[in-house]
Amino acid sequence: MRRARALWLCAYGLFSAGDATGSAELNTRALALFTTAGDPWGIAATLGLRATLALVSGDLAGLGRDGSRSARMFRELGDPWGELQTVSPLAALAEIKGAYEEAERRQHEGLVMARELGLQAEVSARLSGLGRLALLARDFDRARDLHEQARRIAAEQGYKYGEIHSGMGLALGARRSGDLDAAEAHLLHLRDGYADVSSQAGDHLLLAELGFVAELRGDAHAAEAHHLAGLEIARTLGEPRALALSLEGLAGASALPAHTSTATRAAILLGAAAAARRRAGAPLPPAERTDVDRITTATRATLGPAAFREAYERGTGLQPDEAVQATRTTTEG
Repeated sequence: MRRARALWLCAYGLFSAGDATGSAELNTRALALFTTAGDPWGIAATLGLRATLALVSGDLAGLGRDGSRSARMFRELGDPWGELQTVSPLAALAEIKGAYEEAERRQHEGLVMARELGLQAEVSARLSGLGRLALLARDFDRARDLHEQARRIAAEQGYKYGEIHSGMGLALGARRSGDLDAAEAHLLHLRDGYADVSSQAGDHLLLAELGFVAELRGDAHAAEAHHLAGLEIARTLGEPRALALSLEGLAGASALPAHTSTATRAAILLGAAAAARRRAGAPLPPAERTDVDRITTATRATLGPAAFREAYERGTGLQPDEAVQATRTTTEG
């Protein structure tokens, strides 16, 4: 089993280095060897990594299936380190589904395991996860405290990904609480200070947040530019929720001028984004609809209910790439 474990370890390292494709290929080979040998630890480890890879690619069904089986097997083996590897993907899945109590339970259990094992980088990750849930509950003070704790621990450990994750949490909290200057400062710090270790998914979220900050300031041109740049990354990722987020951001930029033509584009984009999320099995839960609801309200106010409904429904019949055609020159004048 030395070869199988070496393959899995290389796959684990490749994923951490940002090579999801290479990681998946090696992990598949390792899983086949572990399965043939009947090695339960190896099977659990490769399934756990496959669940994490499924989260990145947007395969939520695969994430739930592999992550749950991996966690169960590690628990039966009495391996808390292995079970800890499944916390992030399974908590993320619960969050995507709007099952926040389950997500919080998994994050708390993971925090206990991380502290018992003395894994400070994992402690930072779990605190950031809990901070994200506090943010969704609109408990902005608690969210900020948790993210600050996570960032401090990550910095002490030289864990740059943890610094990025917690820093993004601080940016998200600042924007959602209305402090656009602080949000932009956090985002620019992440952009300028961590470009060497940032992932494409992280770059996409950063551009989306910069776009929303610009939109909330009334700057349609800057908002559009950020979201178009993010859209190019989303298309490379091929992850449905990332594509949907870019379409929603572009809808916000289109809605700003309050012209009938641009509002129509906004409604089409909102419809296409909602359809993409439904196809992925991840419609936005209420706690994450703040931006979409704001943009929808502005768009409907410009078009009127009937015209909005017609354009929105037209958008639901479009694939993201088709809807992108409606994003060209989204502002007038």
